[in-house]
Amino acid sequence: MNHLPQEKKLVILTALVEGNSIRSVERMTGVHRDTIMRLIVRTGKLCQNFMSKTAEDLDCYRLELDEIWTFCQKKQNRLKNEEKNNDSLGDQFVFYAIDPMSKFVPTWIIGKRNSQNALVFIKQIKSTLNGNRPQIFTDAFPAYIDAIDEVFGCEVDYAMITKEYDSVHIGPGRYAPPRVSGCKKVIIIGNPNKENICTSYIERSNLTMRTLMRRFTRLSLGFSKKLENLKTAVALYFAYYNFCWIPRTTRVTPAMAVGITPSPWTIKELFENIANTN
Repeated sequence: MNHLPQEKKLVILTALVEGNSIRSVERMTGVHRDTIMRLIVRTGKLCQNFMSKTAEDLDCYRLELDEIWTFCQKKQNRLKNEEKNNDSLGDQFVFYAIDPMSKFVPTWIIGKRNSQNALVFIKQIKSTLNGNRPQIFTDAFPAYIDAIDEVFGCEVDYAMITKEYDSVHIGPGRYAPPRVSGCKKVIIIGNPNKENICTSYIERSNLTMRTLMRRFTRLSLGFSKKLENLKTAVALYFAYYNFCWIPRTTRVTPAMAVGITPSPWTIKELFENIANTN
């Protein structure tokens, strides 16, 4: 990988964060897929370290939390009995938070959808904030209730969205989730602004993730084969999203909106900054 010129590396990284698979990038650039994968792992680890050092003392007073599903190697119901205790195989969830005003993603973790990971995730969220009293909104995943109570105590305004679904049965082969017929806003802790209680922004962000990361495209061959590769690819995506991506609604990058950078970064500037930080 070290023999690749920087221009070629930037072309590869740009193609990856714009929704291309590793093998399609291999065909476009002529660079072997193993070399591309090593570049993802190395760059992703730099992005993880860069984000952990950069996302500190943030003034994010509203946060929406969600988990987006993917899988490694095979889906959970395809695992053999001896594989089911291996947490690096089967269903994986990206727990992440987004500030709906700036669109900034301060932190994330990847793993099984359980109470242990929910607690780790909430602790990471608190470590990125400047000590303000945030308003946090989640879906109905019950593990968040205990995790937020343990980490924030009464120093948070927390509400949960409970969705109601139509009971229309489409058959055993149905892939899409049932249609949402309504939702309830349930205040758990404190006194959040009822008009702001929603998870619409992060659910829209899930669509952006599935568009810009081939690993998250449903019914495709681009799924992850190793958990480490998934983690580094997600770190690369979130670094690109925070510092280079310009949402149409804000017209500035999320990092600009929270005051981390004064201008948008190109993929080259991102690559240089993560290298210098590490």
